[in-house]
Amino acid sequence: MNLILLGPPGCGKGTQATYLVEKYGYVQLSTGDMLRDAIKNNTTTGKIVKDVLASGKLVDNELILQIMKDKIEETKASPGRIFDGFPRTLAQAEGLNALLSQNNLSIDLLIELVVDREELFERIQKRASESASVRDDDNADVLGKRLDVYNQETKPIISYYERDYFVNKIDGMQDIKTVNMLIDKLVASGTKQ
Repeated sequence: MNLILLGPPGCGKGTQATYLVEKYGYVQLSTGDMLRDAIKNNTTTGKIVKDVLASGKLVDNELILQIMKDKIEETKASPGRIFDGFPRTLAQAEGLNALLSQNNLSIDLLIELVVDREELFERIQKRASESASVRDDDNADVLGKRLDVYNQETKPIISYYERDYFVNKIDGMQDIKTVNMLIDKLVASGTKQ
């Protein structure tokens, strides 16, 4: 199963991906987490992207695609992959299709979590106030920039995917367990979308 979770920052992609990892044994491929780990470990990649992430901008497509290529190859034996927050641009979507094809894989399920702007700001503020370690991008100014970038760069890939696949839209403003259940139904259907 190769599942793409789409939606704006703060919509619950990471929460749902974690749930799917625990329930089905899938691997979560979150470029945001990968990049934050690189920063934390002070790697060369981490040094390059630290300022980019803190500003709310997107990291270069070529670097992201190279990271994803390595992760897809590393996870070939996995029962499934969850692409969480990736792809974020049309070039990344096209690159992902090529990477999957090179590895004899395909996209099985696309889910867009839909959440309104006001709720996203409330969620980010709550996450920042409740977390022991606040992320650099957990503030209203950066979220505003990230949402602008999402609307300009990422939202268009939904139309791109809708040409060849069915994009399942789920109201991400529902409680977490309801969203879990709706995603479970889609995963359990086992049909290529």
